[in-house]
Amino acid sequence: MDSPETGIDAIDRKVIQLFALVSEALARATHALLGGDVLLGQAVVDGDQDVDDLTAEVELLVWEELKQRPVQGDELRYMVAMLLIIPELERSADLAEHIAQRAVDHLGTEMSARSRGIIQLMTEVANEMWQEAADAFGERSRVSDRLVKADDEMDIFHESLTREVANEEMPAAIAAQVTLLARFYERLGDHAVNLARRIELLADTHP
Repeated sequence: MDSPETGIDAIDRKVIQLFALVSEALARATHALLGGDVLLGQAVVDGDQDVDDLTAEVELLVWEELKQRPVQGDELRYMVAMLLIIPELERSADLAEHIAQRAVDHLGTEMSARSRGIIQLMTEVANEMWQEAADAFGERSRVSDRLVKADDEMDIFHESLTREVANEEMPAAIAAQVTLLARFYERLGDHAVNLARRIELLADTHP
């Protein structure tokens, strides 16, 4: 007979769901952007509410655990880490939503070919970083050093895209939106690194 699920088990399970939702939203948002798929972009925008709802649910579970009984040691460290991890996930989902909104607004079809290529490269790096962060959470492993190196690569792509906007004769409105896109992807890399560092708080805990 399976053991009943504890509060910490439920929190872990739901945080893994959040990682999956954010990773999926990022991949689908970029696919919609570069493929000119307005319907897919709108689906990602609409799906952000699911992340918000699940985030609120996990936060409530954490606070309920803290209120039910005195929590100290590894359990307290776990709860603090969760309260640091959850906002990073929510903010990252918001960034994916912002990218998807640009797909809805047809930005992907109005960008230069080189800009589109750089966005594709940034997506590949971001997806790898997010997969590593998700795996690290599930395995309680330390990956921040690797993600910092990947984030450095993301920063280089960010600079390349910014230069492309400056050099390419895009309409001002399009150039402004592509500049924002570069920032969205760069921030997604930053959040992945932040998550890896938060996860390292859990590496030696056994709540």
